[in-house]
Amino acid sequence: MRLKFLLLVVMLSIVRLVQSQTVVDIIVNSSDHEILEAAVIAAGLDGALSGEGPFTVFAPTDDAFNALPAGTIDALLNDIPTLTSILTYHVAGVNVLSTDLYDGREILTLNGKVVQVRITPNGVFINDAQVTVADITAENGVVHVLDAVLIPSSGTSVLTS
Repeated sequence: MRLKFLLLVVMLSIVRLVQSQTVVDIIVNSSDHEILEAAVIAAGLDGALSGEGPFTVFAPTDDAFNALPAGTIDALLNDIPTLTSILTYHVAGVNVLSTDLYDGREILTLNGKVVQVRITPNGVFINDAQVTVADITAENGVVHVLDAVLIPSSGTSVLTS
């Protein structure tokens, strides 16, 4: 009986630890998001995104960033206003789980522009970026992993190589 109690306490502690992570903690602790982590810190958004929220983060992987044209990442890290615009285009100030998504839904991002949800037989897309992992929940929101970088412009919604 004592062993069962101890196991229960350990399991509850692990659940509490996982739930106490912020969206930034999820990004920082992901080996697939090192470039996003560096960008968020360079733009000074780590403090705000560690706040109360709620936030929905559409998180491009390192592979997504590496698919950008050569020199793009370095150029963005040296142009903080443009970097901030791009990063805030990946964040909504609401908690949007996969169960809240429907085809054609528009989600207002923190940079003031909307992204559009598309649901096809091939998957769920935010603009033209596919959601590869959904609903990584945090205490202040949720993270959805994307296979491309969203770019807030009138003509292009995803920057790829």
